[in-house]
Amino acid sequence: MSAGHDTVAQVVDDHDARSRPGVPGSRDHSIASAAAVVRLTPMARTRRAPSTPEHGVNPFADVADMASRDAHGVPGDLLEGYLEELDEVSTTGRPLRPDQLRARREVGTRAAERGVSLHGVIDLHLSATWLAWRSLSGVRQATGADAVRAAGEAVFKAADVAVTAIAEGYEEAQRWAVRQEESFRREFVDDLLDGRNLGQLAERAERFGLRLAGSNVVAAVRSTRPVVDGGEVARAVETSLGLRVDFRDVLVTTKDGLLICVTPDARPDVPDEFVRQVGAALGPDTTWRVGLGRAHSGPGGVVRSFEQARYALDLAERLGLPGRLHKAVDLLVYQVLLRDSAALQDLVSVVLQPLRTARGGPEPLLETLAAYFANGHVAAACARELHLGVRTVTYRLQRVAELTGYSVDDPAQALSLQVAVLGAKLLDWPG
Repeated sequence: MSAGHDTVAQVVDDHDARSRPGVPGSRDHSIASAAAVVRLTPMARTRRAPSTPEHGVNPFADVADMASRDAHGVPGDLLEGYLEELDEVSTTGRPLRPDQLRARREVGTRAAERGVSLHGVIDLHLSATWLAWRSLSGVRQATGADAVRAAGEAVFKAADVAVTAIAEGYEEAQRWAVRQEESFRREFVDDLLDGRNLGQLAERAERFGLRLAGSNVVAAVRSTRPVVDGGEVARAVETSLGLRVDFRDVLVTTKDGLLICVTPDARPDVPDEFVRQVGAALGPDTTWRVGLGRAHSGPGGVVRSFEQARYALDLAERLGLPGRLHKAVDLLVYQVLLRDSAALQDLVSVVLQPLRTARGGPEPLLETLAAYFANGHVAAACARELHLGVRTVTYRLQRVAELTGYSVDDPAQALSLQVAVLGAKLLDWPG
């Protein structure tokens, strides 16, 4: 409000310069100076201030209604006590008391709760300030330019701190509302992905733009860089994804350190775009994978898809599968193997146990077998992946056949070897 103080001083100085010697300052001169202040404020250029009240009439009877109209319909009851506070300040020159500032903060809080914009409630108070100016006791009773200057400075300072208090109350109410919304959202996400309170989830989901009656899929990201709720990565992915796809019925959130995306099965473009945005947000130096669950319907379907996405991540990491995106539907064969872990252990023991006797241990031979099968039984491609010579690869494969009796050249024996190698990874053999 420093500009306002300078304006008051300039108006009063101009008034003094125009006053004739020997003619004392009068009440009319004071009111004229105050009116000049009003004319210099931007709002007053096109609006007419109320007339000076007659004796015995409430000077602020119509100011609240006029200020409300001037502020485009912001409720005038938000001014409760403000004009009386300004009137007191104009007379005493003292700043607003702590209890009066608390009242302004409460007004800011109420305005936020009622959906009034911060701009609107501030406009209401500033309009009321200039509309009530000529009716303030300190201005009406002023007997000279110095008195007008003192009243103006006190009133402008009071309006300044009042508006600041209103903004503080408004912002605090907004922060509280955001925290409440975040709390509701976190509780909903936990219930959704843990499978709790399924009977109420469908209704609650509508608040966050989800339709659980249909079929949904869940993508889950795990990375070496921590992903937290509301963190930089989560915000960047959510914002970028929203700019590139229709974001209706899509939820981006976090759970147990994973970045989660829930999307309708009918939107096959969303998971692929989600993967692209995750890569952009995490950068090239971060190791990360995405597990994609299968589509399931209903509130419980999201839980099942999330569990499958998480399981796909676990399998991809244990098996060292290449690529970023790992779909649960493509990993069903591994689940079949793990369902009979006893039989899998027997297979690994029977087929691969002899490799323990190899010089250097079984690991180099297991690594060669895994790369050989992953590269379509092509020794040259296997050699390139392992940075070995082709002769080294063929020697290791021959050594496997000598130790185990299983050859990669025999289709049936090669299948047993391949399943046994997968089982070794799943069971962390020989560790």
